[in-house]
Amino acid sequence: MRLNRAKRPVAMLAAAAMLASPLTGVAAQTAGRSFNANDLPEVLVLGTIDPALRKAQAIVNGDVITDTDIDQRLGLVLAANGGKIDEAERQRLRLQIIRNLIDEKLQLQEAAENDIRVNEAEVTRSFERIAQNFKRTPAQFEDYLHNAGSSANSLKAQIRAELAWSRVLRRKVEPLVNVGDDEVQQVIDKLNAAKGKDEYHVGEIFLSASPETLNDVMTDAARIVGQVRGGASFVAYARQFSEASTAGLGGDLGWVRAEQLNDAVAAAVAALQPGQITDALPVPGGVAIMALIEKRQVLAADPLMAVLSLKQITIPLKPDTTEAQARARAAEVQAITGNMGGCGGVEAAAKKLGADVASNDAVRMKDLPGPLQNIMGRLSIGEATPAFGSAEEGLRVLVLCGRDDSQVQAQAPNFEQIYAQMNEERVNMRARRYLRDLRRDAIVDYR
Repeated sequence: MRLNRAKRPVAMLAAAAMLASPLTGVAAQTAGRSFNANDLPEVLVLGTIDPALRKAQAIVNGDVITDTDIDQRLGLVLAANGGKIDEAERQRLRLQIIRNLIDEKLQLQEAAENDIRVNEAEVTRSFERIAQNFKRTPAQFEDYLHNAGSSANSLKAQIRAELAWSRVLRRKVEPLVNVGDDEVQQVIDKLNAAKGKDEYHVGEIFLSASPETLNDVMTDAARIVGQVRGGASFVAYARQFSEASTAGLGGDLGWVRAEQLNDAVAAAVAALQPGQITDALPVPGGVAIMALIEKRQVLAADPLMAVLSLKQITIPLKPDTTEAQARARAAEVQAITGNMGGCGGVEAAAKKLGADVASNDAVRMKDLPGPLQNIMGRLSIGEATPAFGSAEEGLRVLVLCGRDDSQVQAQAPNFEQIYAQMNEERVNMRARRYLRDLRRDAIVDYR
């Protein structure tokens, strides 16, 4: 029985796949969502649907989603999570992947209807940037994708869909969005009043919901939280399932202040420690899951961005050195480096110890290991850290020769940045309605 009333004329376009990008400091996020009748396309069902059937396929307004498309997308999600997904969760992911591929087909088709084309050179450049994020050449990255059960063509198809949809939104949605200067100024006034308070580098996953489906979506979001807290990749799940515009960035929302967050999530984010995620939170239009990546103070210099001038003393140890011998040697090293008269005495102290000296005048505090950050933050110029290291790598001592604290955060809030964030939020809201309309008009055959 045909449920929809009109078929949209569209061009044939390739199916899309996903890839998770690294997001430093955050564990993973997202599992499959349950079926949402209000958000999915009207469908023409042929035969019996079995969620566990591996030969699932769909035809979206004449464009085919194949088993290969689904399997390659699933392979990337599993690779991003180290395969730590049970069979039940795998099936939920598979169903969600089908829904995401349907959305990507609709987005590509809408771009084609509006005569929007994506240059293949742009797709290639984006692919190469992702390869660089994974510290691989494009050829090595293609091998990585193949070993993960996916392919370069699969990822490029997803990139193509993301670029096409963003251009549709710029042409069809952004001109309808308006942010007043007075609204931006109100936010700036709040930020100035909040000087010295915390601000947050956060990630987000947004799942849309109506009042009728809120309970089901909350249940799905809670399952996502469980997966992430169990070690799954936040970035992978955000790219795969989030309906916010930040999905393509792995959910990375950037730096925000409590005043810029929805009241429903601000308090929850403030209670997090870096690396943690919130529970599922009901927000206007759906459900949010927030992850805290880093925290700093509003309009204050960020101590982690301080640039340090360091000298490193490296003392070799014999391979058969025992732990007791290493500790004794470390005490000897500390006695000498603790009284060497600052950076000017490093070379003389190193000569006594039979050590090597290296210098670096551009070390950011944030690039040091966490324990060393805590130690360096308490040192005065000319002081040295305790000896650290191992029998294999030898002992090391860092001497603080200079420190330039970052003043970047002492600047006033940027009007254009705040305007862009508010504009993006409103574009997102309209974009979700736009996609919902495309789903309702679509003919989707499940086979």
